[in-house]
Amino acid sequence: MAEISAKLVKELREKTGAGMMDCKKALLESQADMTKAIEWLRQKGITSAEKKSGRQTAEGLVESYIHTGGRIGVLVEVNCETDFVARRDEFKNLVRNVAMQIAACPNVEYIQGEDIPESVLAKEKEIEMGRDDLNNKPDNIKEKIVQGRIEKRIKELSLMHQPYIRDQSINVEELIKQTISKLGENIQVRRFIRFVLGEGIEKVETDFAKEVAEQTGQIDSKS
Repeated sequence: MAEISAKLVKELREKTGAGMMDCKKALLESQADMTKAIEWLRQKGITSAEKKSGRQTAEGLVESYIHTGGRIGVLVEVNCETDFVARRDEFKNLVRNVAMQIAACPNVEYIQGEDIPESVLAKEKEIEMGRDDLNNKPDNIKEKIVQGRIEKRIKELSLMHQPYIRDQSINVEELIKQTISKLGENIQVRRFIRFVLGEGIEKVETDFAKEVAEQTGQIDSKS
């Protein structure tokens, strides 16, 4: 596999406006061939998506999705630039699929890794640093292992990093970029909430046999 230098990634980023991680992936896929890397980004719709990423999104849809059996529900708001695009089937399908994705990912709490509060990351680091399997590791090695685990945890918590449920070869972020390229407008997932039936309610354990016995006078209810 060709070695991908930071200089090469930077050069591709300057040529295309794509993100650093997308540029690195494109170079890996193309064996560090700059022309092929640009073609790869264009095929994925990433270059056009990056150019539109700063444009305002004030239209869009709020979608609801209730999973079979009514035990899981999702509300999500996805924004685009115009009402015209918001009414297109391609956009409606995207929003629907994002809602289904959230329902299928119980660990997801944030849209992007950047949305995770520092306090949450600090707590995660504290937990990882205290794990028994790191007790005998040198501090520098321990730090690297913990950092890797934190990065993995960030991906678990972030919607955009999730493998797309209908096509595991891409993640949700790439799905959205492809739709941006197709529809020609910036698209952003703004917010979501996930409901799980009974979540947060402390269930009271009931001894049904004892209740029946008390009601029929077989045992003293005060015993």
